[in-house]
Amino acid sequence: MEAIAIANSLPISTKQSVEICSFIRGKTTEKSKKLLEQVLEQKIAIPYKRFNKGVGHKRGKIASGRYPLKATFAILNLIKTAEANAEVKGLVSPFQISTAIASQSSRNWHYGRQRRRKTKRTHVKLILQSLEKETKETK
Repeated sequence: MEAIAIANSLPISTKQSVEICSFIRGKTTEKSKKLLEQVLEQKIAIPYKRFNKGVGHKRGKIASGRYPLKATFAILNLIKTAEANAEVKGLVSPFQISTAIASQSSRNWHYGRQRRRKTKRTHVKLILQSLEKETKETK
């Protein structure tokens, strides 16, 4: 059994969301929430592995990294939503983030601009799985 949470057309950067999703993929929800809260406090940085042109290096074992606050806050709220969905479905905690996907949404024009600029839009999908083995009774 798994629980799914999808957020469509979030006004956040797709590149930052891809880096955050690769950072939290495979971790438990408790650990990923703690890590993302530390990113919001700017204690640790998100390692940039794919979109790292011109990104400065940070302290520690990661090479290049940043503190994407707006995208981190949106994905942290999505993790909390996915946990609530899992509890409603009857899954047992702790949960593991098995899939975290960020993809580009349709990009609209900014309204009322003289110069044409497009908005940032991102779809984010999280799938949680329960780490507890479900016991099935056999007769």
